[in-house]
Amino acid sequence: MPPTDHPRSLLGKDDDGRRFLTGYFGEVGGAPPLPQRPPFQSTREHRRFTEFADTVRAHRYIGLCWGPPGVGKTLSARHYAGTDEWEQWHSVFEEDLGPVPERVLQARTAFFTPTVAATVRQIDQGLPRVCQQISFALDYAEFGAVDPYVHAESRSSGRTELLIIDEADRLKTTGLEQVRDYFDRHHMGLILIGMPGIEKRLARYPQLYSRIGFAHEYRPLTPDELTAVLSARIPAGADAADGGIAHATAIAAIVRTTGGNFRLVDRLLTQIERVQAVNDLHALTPEIVDAAREALLIGH
Repeated sequence: MPPTDHPRSLLGKDDDGRRFLTGYFGEVGGAPPLPQRPPFQSTREHRRFTEFADTVRAHRYIGLCWGPPGVGKTLSARHYAGTDEWEQWHSVFEEDLGPVPERVLQARTAFFTPTVAATVRQIDQGLPRVCQQISFALDYAEFGAVDPYVHAESRSSGRTELLIIDEADRLKTTGLEQVRDYFDRHHMGLILIGMPGIEKRLARYPQLYSRIGFAHEYRPLTPDELTAVLSARIPAGADAADGGIAHATAIAAIVRTTGGNFRLVDRLLTQIERVQAVNDLHALTPEIVDAAREALLIGH
């Protein structure tokens, strides 16, 4: 009997009738190119998340991660799973897909974000799809082809070792029950990422809560670490007339304004670049930071 739980769009047929992984996974034309982003910088919080994810993946437990908005939870999870590289690779509409991204091969991790109004049916279809895509990609990397009739382990998502569900706060009671059922039926780790308070909410669902083996609070960067990150990202010019004092003062102003919030840092740096471009300035000064800050809505 042909398998019923694998996404047909993943499979094509060669001249001999064997199924293989096609380049079509999403919309026609593939994913849009990634925007220009600064290189990912590993922080202490990201290293803590990596250790947490490795443990959940190794022991096949449920892990719960929470933290305030903008501290980097999603960024760390996507980097761990290689989601950006995966999205670009699997959406290429070409006969020769090229090698599977190395990070995807190492992590063996699927990444899923439910929609705001996700139904049980959408979750029931979405979880197997993202997990099977990773399993099929591993087969493609190892064998150069995908045949779910031969490699039944991939058909049941058996090669995917970890599933990360971002924005888990969006899951209603039936959605959480669907996630628990999927976890019970598959031998893989599961990480739920949400806002502070999700750990208290899940305590009301003993069947799911009893399966949580690890908990991780994602904290904002400390001022010292954020200073180091910013100094590496926007180094002072060697020809600064004041020996870099204005640059250091500006960095301190950014740290003080953002409070270790990664999302706010990115927004503020974007405004700083805009102010510098409009005024044809190249050095970073406290005055530029103040001008950029005035253009932002910053909560307290």
